[in-house]
Amino acid sequence: MHTRKTSRRNFFQDFAAGSGLLLAGCSRTPLPPSTNTPASGSPSFAEPAGPADVTLRIAPVLVDIAKDHTISTIGYNGQVPGPLIRLKEGVPVTVDLYNDTESPEFVHWHGLIVPADVDGAAEEKSFYVPGQGQGTHSRGHLRYRLTPQPSGIRFVHSHVMPMSDLNRGTYTGQFAVVYVEPKSNPGQYDQEVFLATHEWEPFYTEEEETDDPDITPAEKKRKEEQDKNSKPNGWEIGYQRFTINGKALGYGEPVRVKEGQRVLFHILNGSATENIELALAGHQFQVVAMDGNPVPHPQMVNVLELGTAERISAVVEMKNPGIWVLGTPHDDDRRDGMGMVVEYANRTGAPRWVKPDRKPWDYTMFGGGNTVPEPVETIPLVIGKINGGAGGFNRWTINGKSFDENDQPRVLQKGKRYRFVFDNQTDDPHPLHLHRNTFELTNVYGKPTSGVMKDVVLVKGFRKIAADFTPSMEGLTLFHCHQQFHMDYGLKTLFDVK
Repeated sequence: MHTRKTSRRNFFQDFAAGSGLLLAGCSRTPLPPSTNTPASGSPSFAEPAGPADVTLRIAPVLVDIAKDHTISTIGYNGQVPGPLIRLKEGVPVTVDLYNDTESPEFVHWHGLIVPADVDGAAEEKSFYVPGQGQGTHSRGHLRYRLTPQPSGIRFVHSHVMPMSDLNRGTYTGQFAVVYVEPKSNPGQYDQEVFLATHEWEPFYTEEEETDDPDITPAEKKRKEEQDKNSKPNGWEIGYQRFTINGKALGYGEPVRVKEGQRVLFHILNGSATENIELALAGHQFQVVAMDGNPVPHPQMVNVLELGTAERISAVVEMKNPGIWVLGTPHDDDRRDGMGMVVEYANRTGAPRWVKPDRKPWDYTMFGGGNTVPEPVETIPLVIGKINGGAGGFNRWTINGKSFDENDQPRVLQKGKRYRFVFDNQTDDPHPLHLHRNTFELTNVYGKPTSGVMKDVVLVKGFRKIAADFTPSMEGLTLFHCHQQFHMDYGLKTLFDVK
């Protein structure tokens, strides 16, 4: 499903026992420090000895995304995406964060089970990385320790709320793939490839494009009624350029493969707002994991669909020698960069694109038929939209209310099983994310399922998905739409696990 709403012109568990946490040069304004206590007890503020295992420097960077086209943005360690961070499941690491910009930053460890203090979200009262001039040092510095889990592909990214500023937050190059290696890895592949998509040069537009090919007549009628009974839609976001691993199609190095190889692709949708599709011409993907979690039933598909912040791990058997394009089936986006070349050894010629056969994307085909336990409580999360009108900003609601930091978070009990029902009462698809937890899909658009474990789920317009989760860690937990514009303008809520 293509959900870019306009034409473009017109990327752990508790602190390890006895771990240290250092705040260096951290002013206590303008953002408050955490008041949470990690489940393992109050952390020590003594600096751990020795260098950090992971260092990320937040700083301006110039990125050559295409021939004669350079993007000025903010990235990690002077590159976009940031460097691949490989960690070992259950092995504690020390993290150093530096901020060379003038603005405070949050670095969110997306998909990892960590204490709220270091999760990297203002709403959870996480520690932040101060900007230049905000502390006693020339640049902000934050050090802490984490025990990474669960295994699989995760990522780090900025978690500031840019609101109307399209030069901050996830619109920038502040994202990097994190791969947590499992304790046991059978390694049933010959090569591992990490890919991260992103869009560049965002702009405001009044155009609204909704081209969900799976929309039913009843859903289409509901959309028409909504449009008729409300003021016009507000601003949307469009983009000029598209990249995979920071390079537009035709620029940068290809993925080099050999005939007969099994290549494991780990793919991250690193967009601020876009849900995407990807295909590899002449080949099929065997989806083996979603959001880093193995699926019960791996399936062969021609086209991958990833909501914003979703990740897919898929194996491709290289048995069709040639020079091929891995990219989006949408011609205009591919033309503007959303693709890369896959090149077999000893093959030459122009890269080939063949339009794939498309079938509806369905989470349940990867799931099982097991009966899931009954939750202690079912919590409806009804998503609504208040159109902003021409020249205005749309507002988003959960159960009729936009996020208000003064509201008391809903209390949940650690170790209890809860069921969220994501009820999307708008025509927009929403990639919904729950921090510091993994949930299990139990019903997708009326079809029962089990075993598909995720931290982001894309809920299409006028449809419902149910997901169960059992919080294992105390503290504040943020739920939100990962579409940056939707989150900024109200589509989030907070839970407090006791």
